[in-house]
Amino acid sequence: MYPSHSPHLHDKYGTTIPVPVPPESHSSPYTSAAMPGRARGSVTPWSTGLCHCMDDPGNCLVTCLCPCITFGQIADIVDEGTCSCVASGVVYGLLCLTGMACLYSCFYRSRLRGQHDLEEGPVPDCLIHCCCEPCALCQEYRELRNRGFDMGIGWRANMERQRRGVMLAPVMGAPAIGGMRR
Repeated sequence: MYPSHSPHLHDKYGTTIPVPVPPESHSSPYTSAAMPGRARGSVTPWSTGLCHCMDDPGNCLVTCLCPCITFGQIADIVDEGTCSCVASGVVYGLLCLTGMACLYSCFYRSRLRGQHDLEEGPVPDCLIHCCCEPCALCQEYRELRNRGFDMGIGWRANMERQRRGVMLAPVMGAPAIGGMRR
């Protein structure tokens, strides 16, 4: 039952307790063929911090003045085009009148994290959206933009560009050698 080379433990009465050793060819159930070299369930950090709103001042201004625009753009990408930017923005705007918009946008943050294996952070998504709604929306917008989405054209146009082989390069932090980006 147990391999002969397995280590043994002894209980307080001196009885030998064999310890099973997993076989060398053991493959983890937490890896995926779709993500070679990456464990399923592993998380990656957000590309920008929650309070880095001024990394994109234009989006920060739009989000502060009319968050339904930013939310609609995020929802269109997260929903993969099943619900339009305008429809999502209108629903969000109506929910703003009731004070429940943060719960609606929290749902989309959780979906975004699940789709891109992003870490949750020190506090739950709903708490981030209830306390820091504009910052959370700006962070989600920047995350999708940094992953190569053109937020101004929506899901379908982004997929059309990808199909044609035209993708925006992800925004990188520091310039390469000679001050030029590759």
